[in-house]
Amino acid sequence: MNLIEELRWRGMIQDIMPGTEEQLLKEMTTAYIGFDPTAESLHIGSLVPILLLVHLQKAGHKPLALVGGATGMIGDPSGKSEERNLLDENTLARNVAGIRAQLEKFLDFDGSKPNAAEMVNNYDWFRAISFIDFLRDTGKHITVNYMMAKDSVKKRFEGEVGISYTEFAYQLMQGYDFYWLYENKNCKLQMGGSDQWGNITTGTELIRRKAAGEAFAFTCPLIRKADGTKFGKTESGNVWLDASRTSPYQFYQFWLNASDSDAATWLPIFSFLDRLTVEELKKQHEAAPEQRLLQKKLAEEVTSFVHGREEFEKAVATTERLFANQNAPAESLSLEDLESMEGVVKASISRDELKAGVDVVSFLATTHVFASKGEARKLVQGGGVSINRRKVEAVTDVVKEEQLLHDRYILVQKGKKNYYLVEAQG
Repeated sequence: MNLIEELRWRGMIQDIMPGTEEQLLKEMTTAYIGFDPTAESLHIGSLVPILLLVHLQKAGHKPLALVGGATGMIGDPSGKSEERNLLDENTLARNVAGIRAQLEKFLDFDGSKPNAAEMVNNYDWFRAISFIDFLRDTGKHITVNYMMAKDSVKKRFEGEVGISYTEFAYQLMQGYDFYWLYENKNCKLQMGGSDQWGNITTGTELIRRKAAGEAFAFTCPLIRKADGTKFGKTESGNVWLDASRTSPYQFYQFWLNASDSDAATWLPIFSFLDRLTVEELKKQHEAAPEQRLLQKKLAEEVTSFVHGREEFEKAVATTERLFANQNAPAESLSLEDLESMEGVVKASISRDELKAGVDVVSFLATTHVFASKGEARKLVQGGGVSINRRKVEAVTDVVKEEQLLHDRYILVQKGKKNYYLVEAQG
């Protein structure tokens, strides 16, 4: 299998160093991608790097997932306008453990196989290096002129915030990672997002100057939405890979709601469907766009990959209960329908409050459907809130006990796609 050819048709190659394709065709090659341990879970912005490692392993090569325990204490200026908060060791250790658990779902870590995946943490080698040692043995090989020429650094120098020496040193640290892996793991290739090209090539240059070796690199394009909004962001924030942060239903809905243009671009990137299948699906979608075949297949493939087939099927079932026959009153939903809606956000309110009657704005804030009364009032006035499938007409509306479905639940809809099931307690 020609890995580069496979990734090219999928739209997953942007920059590539000469000789990379030839190296991958010549022999089993060890390659790595770095993951930023700023949280216990990765989000869908990390899916492309994960998929690159999966494709690499499927092609017979050896993947290394580097979690930046050391560089996570520093911060990478690439693509950022401000310096980020630094993490302490305990937080980093917890985040690293969470990320490893996720990566083990996607990569084969079976040590008996020659191309078994490995996870490495750059804190393991950086903690033994003194500042003087690093300046003497590594810093002297890369000039400030070379580092200043990188776009990520230039942009920060030209901006109002500037860049600290801490972040300026990041590319040298990342370059040392590649050098260390080259020397200790025979790693000859680094992959990453296109915003990492400057940091990655610093690594290949350090290997050339410090070890007289040859290393390779390629990057994938950063994923964008066609409408210009940020990929992976929703009203409630990041779309996480951890089901406790973003439920499989919410995860499924993110992909299902992609635009036609985005779905066509994302399907080959975020699935393992072959080229003929993708092209046929695109033709079928163009012939009947109202059926949203691309979006449905995209949501199926990604949700099954991340959460498993069973969770995908539950997400579909919940979607059908909520959106099929939406004109039917909520009272037509059985108790089983309501209680088996996997992934719908659950909330509660005291039955006593409902007996007395609570104004809708207070109800929405108390149940945390909205973060504040002001936010709730604004969307109610805009006609964006429904209770039991009936649009809330005014901020003066009152929610009462009689509205409970099966004497237990109230179904709240915020906007077009966000559902909450509020249970009366007490």
